[in-house]
Amino acid sequence: MKKLTLRLIATCFLAGLMIQGCKKENSDSLSPAEEEQAARSSSESEAGAEMVFNDVFDNVMGVNSDVAIGGTGVFGRAANNGEAGKEFGLDSLACLTVTKTFLNPPAHFPVKITLDFGSSCTDAQGHTRSGKVIIVYSDRLIFPTATATTNFENYVIDSISVTGTHKITNSTAPGANQKQFTTEIINGKLTKPNGDYHKLNGQRVITQVEGNGTALPGDDIFRITGSAHGQVKHGNLLFGWMSEITEPLIKKFSCPWISKGIVKVKRETLPNTSPWVAILNYGTGTCDFLASLTINNVTQVIQLPH
Repeated sequence: MKKLTLRLIATCFLAGLMIQGCKKENSDSLSPAEEEQAARSSSESEAGAEMVFNDVFDNVMGVNSDVAIGGTGVFGRAANNGEAGKEFGLDSLACLTVTKTFLNPPAHFPVKITLDFGSSCTDAQGHTRSGKVIIVYSDRLIFPTATATTNFENYVIDSISVTGTHKITNSTAPGANQKQFTTEIINGKLTKPNGDYHKLNGQRVITQVEGNGTALPGDDIFRITGSAHGQVKHGNLLFGWMSEITEPLIKKFSCPWISKGIVKVKRETLPNTSPWVAILNYGTGTCDFLASLTINNVTQVIQLPH
């Protein structure tokens, strides 16, 4: 009887914790301080995810011209790193090992490219990565319908652990002058060392608006639209969130940050008219790590991850 009572107490205690957690996630009556924290945390998570997965996009596109465009991301400098570096466009990033595996030889596609950053690999911009980024290309990404599917193995960038799947599809319409790519984040999760995390699923349509007529990626500029949703854990707050690009984001391969555009970020259960809907404004086109964040009619300048 005593064991049964203890089990019952333990079961009730765990059930209480679960109910409390669900209330936190689904409540429409958070305190003003909690609402502000939720808005700020989800906006910071949105900006962090934009940085992480833009970096993935740049690296997938940048491996070389055999599989994509070449010359972007960590591959964006002239080769000076031995024979492997000559093939993959590496310069002074000896801590990165790149391997190529043909999955259906002798055919060149599909091909798997593994970027192994080892235990610690810091690039010229100061970003430190570890672990592996594993990309499977169905064809060269400049061709319509070609895909590149990326997964991660113990991958960390600037202390943020990254899991999930990132997929790029060349969605350029037949005969179109502007290249277009559709990206998907599937079961993505970004986890900080303190245990806070950002889960997300989302889709972006990335349309090249400048540089279509040249072979050099440095003049490429893209317009980005789309939305995402997921869950954020910040301390004792756990809540669903969603984001929508309300003014297209502008991404330049020559700039490591989004330089223009507006994203609306909110808890999933909030109406669009709530003062706790956050507006993240990336600016007017200047390449810098600054953006403005407006919550409850109060605007402040924030620094983007860099």
